[in-house]
Amino acid sequence: MLVLVGLLIRQATMAQFVSVPADSGRVLSAVTVRAIAPERFLAGQKLQRVDSATLLQFRFGALTDLLAFSSPLAFRNYGPGQLATVSFRGTSANHTAVLWNGININQPNLGQTDFSTLPVAGFDRLAVQYGSSASVVGSDAVGGSVLLSSGPDWRSGLGVSLGQQLASFQNNQTQLGLRYGTPTGRVWQLSGKTLAYRSQLNNQYPYAERRNYFVEQSRTGQRGFIQDVYLRHRNGRQVSVNTWLTDNDLVVTPQDTIARERTRTQSARLLATYEADRTTLRLGWIRDRFDYAKGNFSTPSRTRTDRLLGRAEREFRLWPGRSSLLTDLRIGGEWSHYRTYTDGYGGQLITENRQDVYALLRMQATRWLVSATIRQAFVTRFNPPLTPSLGAEHQIIRQNRLTLTAKASAGRSYRVPTLNERYWEGLGNPDLRPENGLNLETGLSLTATLTDQLRMTADVTAYRNRIDDWSYWNPDYGYRVENLQLVVARGAELTTSLAYDHKGWRAGIRAGYALTRSAQQRAYSTYAQDVIDKQLPYVPIHTGTINAYVGRGPTRLTVQTQATSRRYITFDESQSFDGVSLTNVLLESTVRVGPASIRVQGQANNVFDALLFSVKRNALPGRNFAINLLINSSFVSHD
Repeated sequence: MLVLVGLLIRQATMAQFVSVPADSGRVLSAVTVRAIAPERFLAGQKLQRVDSATLLQFRFGALTDLLAFSSPLAFRNYGPGQLATVSFRGTSANHTAVLWNGININQPNLGQTDFSTLPVAGFDRLAVQYGSSASVVGSDAVGGSVLLSSGPDWRSGLGVSLGQQLASFQNNQTQLGLRYGTPTGRVWQLSGKTLAYRSQLNNQYPYAERRNYFVEQSRTGQRGFIQDVYLRHRNGRQVSVNTWLTDNDLVVTPQDTIARERTRTQSARLLATYEADRTTLRLGWIRDRFDYAKGNFSTPSRTRTDRLLGRAEREFRLWPGRSSLLTDLRIGGEWSHYRTYTDGYGGQLITENRQDVYALLRMQATRWLVSATIRQAFVTRFNPPLTPSLGAEHQIIRQNRLTLTAKASAGRSYRVPTLNERYWEGLGNPDLRPENGLNLETGLSLTATLTDQLRMTADVTAYRNRIDDWSYWNPDYGYRVENLQLVVARGAELTTSLAYDHKGWRAGIRAGYALTRSAQQRAYSTYAQDVIDKQLPYVPIHTGTINAYVGRGPTRLTVQTQATSRRYITFDESQSFDGVSLTNVLLESTVRVGPASIRVQGQANNVFDALLFSVKRNALPGRNFAINLLINSSFVSHD
């Protein structure tokens, strides 16, 4: 590993003095290419990029809200402002990797991310990678990956933004941000973003029940600070520092001083990146703090986990003289050191080292795109499997107004057991094996320009994901963790959209449908025999979304609908939540006053007052409203 890092550093130093021959054809800059590895090197897999207009609409929401209405992902929601975890293509919350600027930010003790703590305002770009991407991302990317990233705005000047939301139940949010940059033409150019945000969900419901179901009271305070700084040298080198601090304080049933529960999660994330030519060096530090208490909160249970990580990558253009075939090879290695102290581990300090080496190959011709990747992980006291993947895309039809692409991929995946699964006193099992999976998928993608004003896209995908040695807290043995389950998830996804633009009018619709079958296939006990081939809990078989909008000039009306079929809440399918649909309506407009643009958005959530339930089987709040105000003042100099 040290030899590999040393070689890459040496290559980076040489790159400052050696020019790289220009490639003919469409070639992205080296800095741009290095930022999107999971998207570039996983040909044949479904990738969904969320556009900036959608990010702006959900600016005051959590990532849970945006993905629930924009994708077939299923969420296990414990209540407004409470824990929200994802089920990706029939897998569990532990099988989804969440990447922030290329770094996995899943909490290592739990092996998952609480999506309610990730505000949409916290990042600039969002993409969803479906299927296994472990060969590129590493552990956890079994069902899919969520990619959050920030980026520089190299325009010079200063931009100020102020956002305020007032919502039902005495809930409110405030955001204050700055974007700034120095002019071009200097040796070094600066671009930066500073954002501070706060959210106070008091959840003062005017009712204690909805249709005879209890509505749980809770209070959530969320604070955050983001600082991104980018420095670009005129010869192409770039240095960046990204910081994200979060503090989430949740109190359930705050009025009950005996039974109330408090959960406080705090995270500090720091990432430094150096990019020169086609070499990238990263150094990061992440601290996760988790406190849980009941009653008077005087004796909380505490968890402290630190991660120090480093990554070195070098990308090569193979056969640069062949313009008909662009071939890129990226090799790299990463290292992580974990230190965790948790009351549940018996008071002992747990340390662990993880290393990965990988190679990523991408070949692009006129109609073909092929990727081949391989990764080997090394973990203290574990032996994760070798993880290869192979994918291809072929443009069957390539015309000015019509493109039809066929795609297919196959890849292995793995998941290193969480720290809780291995070290929890009395229940953890240090002898657990890493989970391993095999993901297969194929599909078609269509883009058509029907008229000069009307554009259509469609995407259909079928997949099968087999996951063996699935870790399970076995109730037959006092909930001790064991590698027991074999789960097979299979299904199909269809997404289609129409967009119309003519004489100032804009309209569009995007519809999605997902069929998901996910069931256990191994009988490891008498009880397990009864649940074979039965749908996993909280995974709906059918999921659908429809988003429609119409607008003229700066005004836009949007209707968002999400529907799910029956969700079973027990392994034997004896209990379930009925299927339900949820509809939101947004009306927004922007006006300019001098150098400032003022965006006003009215939002009606759950307009049909549907009855939804949390994981705790409590009713979620009914129809509610919000008014959002966003003021942007930009002072941009044109050089």
